[in-house]
Amino acid sequence: MKIYFDEIKTKLYNKIDLEEIEIVDNSHKHKGHKFFSPEKFHLKLKIKSLYLASLSRVNAQKIIMKILSDDLKTKIHALEINIEK
Repeated sequence: MKIYFDEIKTKLYNKIDLEEIEIVDNSHKHKGHKFFSPEKFHLKLKIKSLYLASLSRVNAQKIIMKILSDDLKTKIHALEINIEK
C-alpha cells in the first residue's frame, strides 16, 4: 500500500507544483457501504500548493482528477481533496 501511495505522490509531484502532499487512507471507514470493495481505496489528499490554491477549487480538482484518471478507474473508489496555501 505504501508503494502505491508513493506512486500517487510521484504522479502529482511530476505534473503539479506542490509544496507538500499527505495521503490518508480512509478505506476502513467505508466497510459495509453498498459499493465498498477491498480492492479499491477511499483516499483523502491533503495538498499544500500555492499554484493549486491560486486556481478555482473546481479547476484545481479537475487537474488532480485528470492526473489520477487511470487510478480512479482501477484502484480508487472515492477521493477527497483538500487544498491549502
